[in-house]
Amino acid sequence: MQTILVCDDDKEIVEAIEIYLQQEGYHILKAYDGEEALEILKENEVHLLIMDVMMPRLDGIRATLKIREESSIPIIILSAKTEDADKILGLNIGADDYVEKPFNPLELVARVKSQLRRYTQLGNAAESSASVYTVGGLSINDDLKEVTVDGEVVKLTPIEYNILLLLVKNQGKVFSINQIYESIWNEDAIGADNTVAVHIRHIREKIEINPKEPRYLKVVWGVGYKIEKN
Repeated sequence: MQTILVCDDDKEIVEAIEIYLQQEGYHILKAYDGEEALEILKENEVHLLIMDVMMPRLDGIRATLKIREESSIPIIILSAKTEDADKILGLNIGADDYVEKPFNPLELVARVKSQLRRYTQLGNAAESSASVYTVGGLSINDDLKEVTVDGEVVKLTPIEYNILLLLVKNQGKVFSINQIYESIWNEDAIGADNTVAVHIRHIREKIEINPKEPRYLKVVWGVGYKIEKN
């Protein structure tokens, strides 16, 4: 049974999410601020975190930053704010997805399932045959789900890994933002530009010596992104 930690200072929201996720067979842990969430994560194996932004003691933004120092578990940010800037901020700090309040519980459940499926696939080497993809000093061992640059292991989130794998497996092919979004998120690309751009920037920061002059992950202006053939 997979364990989901739900963190929100509104107890009614936590209880509502708990009801829907328990119906899907998940084990639910509950926290009501960022500090409590961090304590629970230290003491329990958690497979996914649903995190509100505005909370007392330690807010969701700072809590997510702390979690990302040690863990790559999927994090879905909840927030009543609807501006693009807040969505980008959530993704910038390492969240994998973003759901605006008020939300459709069934949509949240679908996003939880999608993130867990991606995370499970990333962590389960037995599911894939031994495959190594190399571009210059960049190497992806898809059997071990491991990325190295010049021999150094690079830690990516599941979404970052899947985007990079898609591009590396198709070296030289240009993917539009919509193609990347639809391939990775398995849903229609509506307003996908900022979401994909943030993840691309994170990947560059991790695999490139100078992200402003990338060796591997290139932008084709007005078209999309590609991994340069080497």
